[in-house]
Amino acid sequence: MKKLFLIIFFFGITSTGFCQLKSSRFEEIDSLQQIQKRKTIVFIHTDWCQFCQRMKSTTFKNQEIINTLNSDFYFIDFNAEEKRDISFNNQRFKYRPSGNNVGVHELALQLGTISNQITYPVLCVLNEKNEIIFQYNFYLSTSDFKILLGKLKE
Repeated sequence: MKKLFLIIFFFGITSTGFCQLKSSRFEEIDSLQQIQKRKTIVFIHTDWCQFCQRMKSTTFKNQEIINTLNSDFYFIDFNAEEKRDISFNNQRFKYRPSGNNVGVHELALQLGTISNQITYPVLCVLNEKNEIIFQYNFYLSTSDFKILLGKLKE
C-alpha cells in the first residue's frame, strides 16, 4: 500500500510540476491574435539537423523557457520539410521538392531565409501583425535563449 501511495504521489508531483510547451499551427495564429496580442516565435528545423535536435532536447525542455513561451508568446514548431499546404497571412504556401525525397517548404524559406540562404535551426519572431521582427539561424543554448526571451518581452 505504501508503494502504491508513493507511486501515485510521485506521478502527481511530476505531472503537475512540469507543463509541456504549447505549440500552435500557422492557421491558428490570426484567431489567437484576436484573443490576445502576442509575438509569435517560429522554430524552423529539420529532422536531420543535429543542432535542431539538440535545441529540442535541451533548450525547449527547460521549464523556465516553457513557462515563458506558454505565457507570453505563441510558439510554432515548424519542420522545414513539412509536406502539407499551409495557409498563413492570407497566402498559401506549399512544399517544393528539389530532388528525390528532398525539398523545403515555401513558408520555411519565407520566414527563415537570412542573407539569401537558409541555415538550420532558425528562430523567426513575428510581431502581432505577422511581420518578421527578428531572425536568428544558429543553435541557442538554454541560457542564451532565456536572454533572448527577456529582450523580446520588453
